[in-house]
Amino acid sequence: MTKRILILSVFVVASCGLAYELIAGALSSYLLGDSVLQFSTIIGCYLFAMGVGAHFSKYVRDEDVLARFIDIELAVGLIGGVSAAFLFMAFSWMAGPFRTLLYTLVFMIGMLVGMEVPLVMRALNERRTEFAELVSRVLTFDYLGALAVSLLFPLVLAPHLGLVRTGFLFGMLNVGVGLWTLYAFRRELANMTGRVLRACSVLLVLTMGFVLSDRMVGWGERSLFGDDIVYSTTTPYQRLVITRWKDDLRLYINGNLQFSSRDEYRYHEALVHPVLQQLPWARRVLVLGGGDGLALREVLRYPNIEHVTLVDLDPAMTGTFASRPELVKLNAHAFADKRVTVVNADAAIWLQQDRGMYDAVIVDFPDPSSFALGKLYSVPFYGVLKKHVAANGLVVVQSTSPYFAPNAYWTVDATLREVGMQTWPYHLYVPSFGEWGFILASPQGRYQPPDSYRLPMRYLDAETTRAMFAFPPDMGRRQMAPNRLNTQSLVHEFEEDWRQVIR
Repeated sequence: MTKRILILSVFVVASCGLAYELIAGALSSYLLGDSVLQFSTIIGCYLFAMGVGAHFSKYVRDEDVLARFIDIELAVGLIGGVSAAFLFMAFSWMAGPFRTLLYTLVFMIGMLVGMEVPLVMRALNERRTEFAELVSRVLTFDYLGALAVSLLFPLVLAPHLGLVRTGFLFGMLNVGVGLWTLYAFRRELANMTGRVLRACSVLLVLTMGFVLSDRMVGWGERSLFGDDIVYSTTTPYQRLVITRWKDDLRLYINGNLQFSSRDEYRYHEALVHPVLQQLPWARRVLVLGGGDGLALREVLRYPNIEHVTLVDLDPAMTGTFASRPELVKLNAHAFADKRVTVVNADAAIWLQQDRGMYDAVIVDFPDPSSFALGKLYSVPFYGVLKKHVAANGLVVVQSTSPYFAPNAYWTVDATLREVGMQTWPYHLYVPSFGEWGFILASPQGRYQPPDSYRLPMRYLDAETTRAMFAFPPDMGRRQMAPNRLNTQSLVHEFEEDWRQVIR
């Protein structure tokens, strides 16, 4: 019976160990961007720490193996359990030392986790388990535990519980293993009362954290964003937060501002109308990204448009902006229009499977801050996109800031030209963002910026439009290499551009 308890403990501790690693990687990706870099460095640090922990496990005396195993379960349960909440609060209140705290915490957890399996194997060996059977069983349950949490984390835990509550849950599981082991080996362990009190105290702390996790996230986000949070959710793809200050609604995705309701009309008029004003014959429009429905709102103002397909990865995004009253008012009930079809899918995959042709394409993806987003600005993606544009149709791409991220901006331009499109870069000033840029492209190379608009505008007129297509010397064209899928140079250029701004 005791052998079975130790073997089952391996399944649980393996699940917990991987969960802490995934939580740290996901949280750092949400807060710092570049998921490949964050996950790679965290995995490397974690595995190295596990090796250090496995090495130090040999200094545990044989007669103390079970007692130290229980102590480690309590320690890893407490540190791992509070890790997500602690890191989130640390980023909100003192972003400077966040990376140091992140890797210190990852190393501490990894070292403790690295000691668990060697101690379990030694405990089983003392109970005269055959070596071949010992290794086989321990590793089997170790890998099964890792498989279980690798499936549960992205499909169930992160989207439904959130990272902070998931951390507390696995911390409680670690403490549960400690209590389970205490009970099973109560005749072999000294100072049972003290050990049980310590375990129950840690369990109480973690339980309280689990119950209060939403409040803790709210405190951290209020400190981070400054304004009242009216809505927040963690989806399988991103963290969405909507804030309000007086009459200003703001959307943040993974901590990055996407729009302010006070000036978003500037951005979205500039994104949509230089294209559709010049296509009075357009009937079919494709919007890629833009799950807030604000670009869609501008497209639907044209009575000649018969059908709009909007493709956005996250159903939580489109669902929120189709249902919350203050957001529906902002996008003018765009998602309720009968001309609109919403598709929740990866745009790159969907576009390869779609057979439709479109008179205009509005590309409104988030900035290329990660490789997952960078692929949507790549040569292969634009090559496929070009096949879906009518011969005399037009494409416009949100392209970051030509002032703050000039190398990234002109890399997008070079990538569109690489697939044989003629481009017309332009820019405008959005108060909440600063100087921002778009690139208009055509398969046939025919375009003339409009000198008037059929619809009433709040921002655009003939003079403003002429100014948008003129670049001063400090934002002038740069010769950049196109963004190819295997190198993703755009992501590196984007990060380096903004790193220079921060400095």
